[in-house]
Amino acid sequence: MNLKGYAHTYGDHIDTDRIIPGKYTKTLDLSQLADHVLEDLDPSFREKVREGDIIVAGENFGCGSSREQAPLALKAAGVSAVVARSFARIFFRNAINVGLPVIEVPDHNIETGTLLTINLSKGTVINENQRNELQGTSMPMVMIRILESGGLVSYLKKHGDYIL
Repeated sequence: MNLKGYAHTYGDHIDTDRIIPGKYTKTLDLSQLADHVLEDLDPSFREKVREGDIIVAGENFGCGSSREQAPLALKAAGVSAVVARSFARIFFRNAINVGLPVIEVPDHNIETGTLLTINLSKGTVINENQRNELQGTSMPMVMIRILESGGLVSYLKKHGDYIL
């Protein structure tokens, strides 16, 4: 599974309240979540983000609560993937469950505006601006299949008979 998009880079310990403020989590309307994604961290994000763009962060991205609305809001805003040095484990799993690709790249210096190509199977991120390949953590094939299906529920609907 390959993804390509421009980076929006942020720092360490971006918690779920920074991704989507709690006051907006009472809705099931994904467009409302998308309208408020990252508004406390980067008020102009919603105007800057384009379909397919990639969030890049430092350590412990998605820490805080276990709310699924955080990866859902990013996905609804058009974010195609999140690259981080590390993820809060519950955010990582929620992202896979809702169909938002995530990849850990422990050693990166990716700047905002950098064009990235992600290969989830190989666990690589290519910085197209500098023409270098960064090694990240490769993803198990079952997780890639879940992402390709659009999330865990879609995957189980399609493959559930084979799992049970």
